[in-house]
Amino acid sequence: MNAHLQPTGSAYFISPETAAIENHTLSVLVDNEPGVLARVIGLFSGRGYNIESLTVSETEHQAHLSRITVVTRGTPQVLEQIKAQLERIVPVHRVVDLTVRARELGQERPIEREVALLKVIGSGETRAETLRLADAFHAKVVDATIDHFILEITGKSSKIDQFIAIMKPLGLIEVCRTGIAAMNRGPQGM
Repeated sequence: MNAHLQPTGSAYFISPETAAIENHTLSVLVDNEPGVLARVIGLFSGRGYNIESLTVSETEHQAHLSRITVVTRGTPQVLEQIKAQLERIVPVHRVVDLTVRARELGQERPIEREVALLKVIGSGETRAETLRLADAFHAKVVDATIDHFILEITGKSSKIDQFIAIMKPLGLIEVCRTGIAAMNRGPQGM
């Protein structure tokens, strides 16, 4: 077998080459205790799965539960393997593939949003153009001085990507993104 055709240690090579690689958003309900996030992330890195986005926060204070939202990519077989392995981790209560659930509900994707902070420097016409574009994208000015702005934008990742690209030539110097938070439409919970 040629060296360039040999599979690596990554799980992406487990599925047949004809299977399409897709992005999926997984929601994982876990105990809010030390080490849980490390165990979940360890599962991904130990098996060669990539994480495109990761968010985690306590969602039920009284029950001490946190929700981890992971966007990952793989073939349907790899994604099923990821879910099965996540469900075997002891502090994991529930794993829901929000992408699959959305399709079952007749929707293309779950509701996904991200927040980003952008620091943009500028003066004169550049400053005015920055404010005009921020308004067009419904971004908020959360801090301003005579030589820079910090803008907050919320929306789909594609909208944030577009806003970042537009801000680059205007003096973008720093970006901080939260990662994706996601939820399915409809009256039922996860």
